[in-house]
Amino acid sequence: MKRVEARGLCYSYGRGQAVEDVSLYAERGEFVGIIGPNGSGKSTLLKCLYRAIKPQKGEILFDGEDISKMSYRETALKTAVVGQENDVLFEFSVHDIVAMGRSPHKRFFDRDTAEDERIIEHALEHVGMADEAHRRYSCLSGGEKQRVLIARAIAQETDFLILDEPTNHLDVSCQLDIFDFIKRLNLTVIAAIHDLNMASLYCDRLYVMKAGRVFREGTPAELLTPALIREVYGVTAEAELHPATQRPAVTYLPEWALDKNK
Repeated sequence: MKRVEARGLCYSYGRGQAVEDVSLYAERGEFVGIIGPNGSGKSTLLKCLYRAIKPQKGEILFDGEDISKMSYRETALKTAVVGQENDVLFEFSVHDIVAMGRSPHKRFFDRDTAEDERIIEHALEHVGMADEAHRRYSCLSGGEKQRVLIARAIAQETDFLILDEPTNHLDVSCQLDIFDFIKRLNLTVIAAIHDLNMASLYCDRLYVMKAGRVFREGTPAELLTPALIREVYGVTAEAELHPATQRPAVTYLPEWALDKNK
């Protein structure tokens, strides 16, 4: 049984379809990437999956069960979400942010138990932030903030993680560090990824979005070709299997280089 499956999803913001007849799935333990240019529908699709918005058509199944028939608490027990590093309006500590991951497991006025504290501490240790538990979240670097948000997802104790371009604004070292860590968790992951080389390195399969639709689906080796990159992104690129990773390595060719070789 597929861990998650979407069938025929449609969503419109009133100015044309942001997502149109999109179907996808992820097997248990699979790392699935969603790529495509800005405005292609990646984030809208993910918002449908984690119920930030309700698709106007189609259905989403978790373990074969229609999520529209689940409570939001039930969905939160099955799914954790990590987006781009975001500002927090109040001065929460690192511990407080991670503790929010325990909310789906508790009633409204329940206090944290010893078991909750054990899970929070374990999550912070897992991402190397245990010594920073009492620091203010707002004072952390971008990479540290993302580690804390991943720790919050770990504390939520789900096996399905949705990522919405979580490393888009981070330096290369932080991107590799975070994706390495997520890969080691062996969860089911669906991730919108901006960087094609990161998508190539970490994803088992890719869905290419274009104008709100799934344009192509396949492995990185099947999809990350010069022809597809040209057709979807409108840029010239080379893509060759790297000998160390056996994954496509994409090199973009600027206009001045193309003019020089004419």
